[in-house]
Amino acid sequence: FDFLIAVIGLFGIGEILLTMEEGLAFKGKTAKINPKVVLQTWRELPRYWRTFLRSTAIGCWMGITPGGATPASFMGYGMARRMSRDPQSFGKGEIEGFVAPETAEHAADTSVLLPMLTLGIPGSPTAAVLLGGLLIWGLQPGPMLFIEQKEFVWGLIASMYLGNIVGLIVVLTTVPWWAAILRIPFSVIAPVIIVICAIGAYTVHSAIFDVVMMLVFGVVGYLFKKLRYPLAPMVLALVLGDMAEASFRQAMLLSQGSLSIFWSNGLVGGIVTLALTLLAWPLWTGLKSWLRAREAHYRLGGVR
Repeated sequence: FDFLIAVIGLFGIGEILLTMEEGLAFKGKTAKINPKVVLQTWRELPRYWRTFLRSTAIGCWMGITPGGATPASFMGYGMARRMSRDPQSFGKGEIEGFVAPETAEHAADTSVLLPMLTLGIPGSPTAAVLLGGLLIWGLQPGPMLFIEQKEFVWGLIASMYLGNIVGLIVVLTTVPWWAAILRIPFSVIAPVIIVICAIGAYTVHSAIFDVVMMLVFGVVGYLFKKLRYPLAPMVLALVLGDMAEASFRQAMLLSQGSLSIFWSNGLVGGIVTLALTLLAWPLWTGLKSWLRAREAHYRLGGVR
């Protein structure tokens, strides 16, 4: 199944099922843009400079490597929630929960152009489409592109800045329209969402099996939310698991089955060591918490 099928089911159908159970009523609200509220929010953003830097680093890394914006967004959100002093406020309107994934996503969307322009290696589907457009117009990505077509390259870079400014204006001016959608009764909007999800799933491969898998993942997403399991690790596994498996298999073929290839030089060894450390870190912190709780229990028993 395609990654898009799983995402539509997990976040589309899963949310619909959860909303149906909760009996949420879409009553709507008259929304207007208040410049004072916008400026007040912007004044609060410098407080999250650590989140900006961390999510920018995550996004740039996932953009340069074949990760893409989607895993960068989930990783930025997960890291921000893990390092926050109040992780329980995430999902309830916490500004940091918006800053982290959006910063990582934009950083990934921008940095994905680096390997595409310099090496001709697309790191995302969007970059692949841009690469195809360059080849159609007779532009060969590579180091010489910055010399032979420097006007085009710098024009492309300038368009990224211009696109963000235009996007900001469009979002701010259309917020009342999106808020007005909530005035539609849920009994009307829910079937429309399900039909749109089904059409989107069917158009991936033009197969009914994809629609069935979308419903299966919808039930899985509903169960995950009821059991309070995060969906981000599953999404990351679906996005990166296939690429990680193919890359691991290729590395094993090159090294004839020897794991020493992952420590063949300082850069590769450092990245692998960091990855293993991050993988084992939750186990280590959980073990420390368990040992402290056990020690506190024995001390309390001794006092009694």
